[in-house]
Amino acid sequence: MTSTRPYLLRALYDWIVDNDMTPHVLVDATAEYVEVPRQYVEDDKIVLNIATDAVRDLEIGSEFLSFNARFAGKPQNILTPIKAVLAIYARENGKGMLFPEEETDTGYGTDPGGPTEPSAPLKKPHLKIIK
Repeated sequence: MTSTRPYLLRALYDWIVDNDMTPHVLVDATAEYVEVPRQYVEDDKIVLNIATDAVRDLEIGSEFLSFNARFAGKPQNILTPIKAVLAIYARENGKGMLFPEEETDTGYGTDPGGPTEPSAPLKKPHLKIIK
């Protein structure tokens, strides 16, 4: 099943922009494939302004968030996997969403090798006709 994160990220971005607010994303700068200016990273995280007037070529894809922006007047390409985006919110009021850690298990139990057998046999449903 595909992740809901890119869909929610796009929807919240649209909602923030439609309400004339400034969208910011919080990114885990330690995640693999994150390309951000390291001098602005604090506590292994970076906040990025992704407003339409702050970035160029913004793309919120299924796997990556990318755009061009200026940091201290120097243009830089920013690339981050969607799973490294920890939150999106409006600067003006803080409303947005903090994303949960990505689920990787299959829902069948704790053994990554595959599904586990139920501990007790399942009972068949019992229906009764009431007149």
